[in-house]
Parts: sequence; structure tokens; C-alpha cells
Amino acid sequence: MVKLVSKQTRMTPKRERGFTLIEILIALVVLAILMAVALPGYNSQVTRSNRNDCMGVMLGFAQAMEKHRALNYTYLGAADGGDTGTPANTLHPAQCPIDGTALYNLTIVSATATEFTLQAAPVAGRRQAGDGPIRINHLGQRFWDRNSDGFGAGDNTWKTD
Repeated sequence: MVKLVSKQTRMTPKRERGFTLIEILIALVVLAILMAVALPGYNSQVTRSNRNDCMGVMLGFAQAMEKHRALNYTYLGAADGGDTGTPANTLHPAQCPIDGTALYNLTIVSATATEFTLQAAPVAGRRQAGDGPIRINHLGQRFWDRNSDGFGAGDNTWKTD
């Protein structure tokens, strides 16, 4: 039995499957546009999330100060080697987040027998740099210097945008 093959079938080359250079360039341009739109929003969300995590750590730090006062009848002596500065190792960790790379350094800004002010300052050169320090005091008042220009009247809240 002889199989007949048409001349057209024999002579037509197979078409290669793949992408053309134009298609690849268009895909890269679309990807670049998506990145330009999405990346700032993502970075903003990560910064906000890190700040909110630190605010939670600050509440724990304030609670540790209250425990220190309940045991010692004063807020004095809660810092490492004194009344202000880095918290004592037995009181509370000195960074936010507690585990991992420090994004904020925690300090006792002021302390007396009956009052305290705690602060979380962003670490220079890390993601939170320029985000502004966070404070809480013995009354539970919360402050966030969102534009790093010193604590003022508009900085008396932890409310983030």
C-alpha cells in the first residue's frame, strides 16, 4: 500500500512556538508599571505593620513598668544601671521587635517614683528610619511623632492613617 502525501504538506515548514521580542518587551513594560504602582503601597503597609507591632510591644513595656512599681513601690531603678535609658534585662527587652533585627530601640525617657515616659525610637538605616518615635507614659497617654519634628499638639495619638 502506497501512502500519498500531498506536495503542500511536504513543503510547509513547521512553525516554531515561542514569544517574539515585541511580546517579551510588552510584558516587561506591563510588569514595570505594575511594580511602580504596587511597590510604594506595599512598603507603606509593611512600615505601618512594623509600627503597630512596636506599639503593642510598648504596651507590654508599660505593663512591665507597672509590675516594677508594684514590687518596688517606685518606677526608679527600672533602667539598666539607673533610672533612665535602656530597660534592665530583667524588666523588658530593649528593642522592637523583641526577636530578630531591631527596628526600634526602647528607652525609659524619664522616671520618678510616681511617673514614667517610655520611648521607641526608629533605628537609623533600617526600614522604620524616619517614621518618628513612639511614646507612652504612666497615664497610658500615647504619642507618635509622625513627622520626626519633636512631639507637639498633633502627636498625641497612636492613630495611624
